Amino acid sequence: MIASTLASAQATEAFGAQLASVIAEGCIIYLQGELGTGKTTLVRGLLDALGYEGAVRSPTYTLVEPYSLQGKQILHLDFYRLVDPEELEFIGLRDWFDGQTILLVEWPEHGDGVLPEADLQVELQHSGDGRLCRLRANSVKGEKVLAGLNLKPSRET
Repeated sequence: MIASTLASAQATEAFGAQLASVIAEGCIIYLQGELGTGKTTLVRGLLDALGYEGAVRSPTYTLVEPYSLQGKQILHLDFYRLVDPEELEFIGLRDWFDGQTILLVEWPEHGDGVLPEADLQVELQHSGDGRLCRLRANSVKGEKVLAGLNLKPSRET
């Protein structure tokens, strides 16, 4: 596990941009943390770095927002309001596990039993005025993403 401090929303967006530069095709990333810790801010930085010019909102009510940028298919998912993981079967979630589509999943624990394991877990936690960002690779693909990131380690673990 790697931990790093993100001092501001701008630092969180910058981390998202850095993640965009090393993200692998078909990567599944879980974005974890309480409300207001910056999960969607991180996604905004990632999408902006890939050239997206629109507003990035959390898909809390729609469950999924699709993006096609620089030849990458990206799905931003938010399962905060999901009542039953089986609901994901009705929206065709398994069709997205194609080895090419990048999945950015907020509140993945609400999809337990249906979601595959993440390649990379990103946990954001309030820490003073900033955020503590913890990253854990769960696959070779996730390890390659972690290796490509240039994070300033934090003393907090």
